[in-house]
Amino acid sequence: MATTTKAAAPAKKSSGFKGVKDAWIILVICCIIAYCFYFFVLGDPSHFQGGDRSGHPADLMGTVYKGGFVVGLIITLLLTVVVLGVERFFAIKSASGKMNLAKFTAQVKDAIKAQDFAKAKDLCNKMQGSVANVVLASIKMYETVETDTTLKKSQKISKIQQAHEEATQLEMPTLTMNLPMVATIVSLGTLTALFGTVLGMIGSFQALSAGGGADSMALSAGISEALVNTASGILTSWVATVVYNYFSNKIDKLTFALDEVGYTIAATYDSNHVEA
Repeated sequence: MATTTKAAAPAKKSSGFKGVKDAWIILVICCIIAYCFYFFVLGDPSHFQGGDRSGHPADLMGTVYKGGFVVGLIITLLLTVVVLGVERFFAIKSASGKMNLAKFTAQVKDAIKAQDFAKAKDLCNKMQGSVANVVLASIKMYETVETDTTLKKSQKISKIQQAHEEATQLEMPTLTMNLPMVATIVSLGTLTALFGTVLGMIGSFQALSAGGGADSMALSAGISEALVNTASGILTSWVATVVYNYFSNKIDKLTFALDEVGYTIAATYDSNHVEA
């Protein structure tokens, strides 16, 4: 039995882009870019009347700058979501393989049902990616238990299913990596916007409490800060929600395809073998 377990080789490692493991590096880089954009682009004197940053904004970019330092945080989150979205796109595209997923699933199921494992392996080698790796691991276990006379039929089916599940668990981290950070930004974008809004409203109330027309600029700046942070935070959460749901759906489709093929392999063995 020990020999049987060793013969079941793990799924072949995925080729191609696997994703960025240290996502915090992306966050730091985006933070640097965001604050450079905030100070040197949004804060350029040309966006303010009289060329003075402390003065009244002359255009939309100047108005956004008046949103305060929280704008830099929100831009950091927005850039991070965009970069992670691009990173996940290439990682999941690589994991999905080189063939159409639905076509591959149908062809490999037909080959397995016909017990043409050579064809199934050839399809996996052409497909590559996570789905192909899991299918290969299941097929190898199928062939291993086929020659094992020490196990009962139910035990062999169980081993095939176990090999499939283990291979799937090895591939899943590549698919879901960095999505938790995107999910966090969904909420963090709104919370950061709320934080900026509260700061802006505090500035507005301070201007009102001071009284007098001379404080109208401070009142305007406080309201502007509140609205800019609200709008930019909502935009960030909106983009993060779309990115997260899009890639979650892609992963669900891959997982469904894996489950479908795994069930076919186990069912094929069950239907083609009689209990001893």
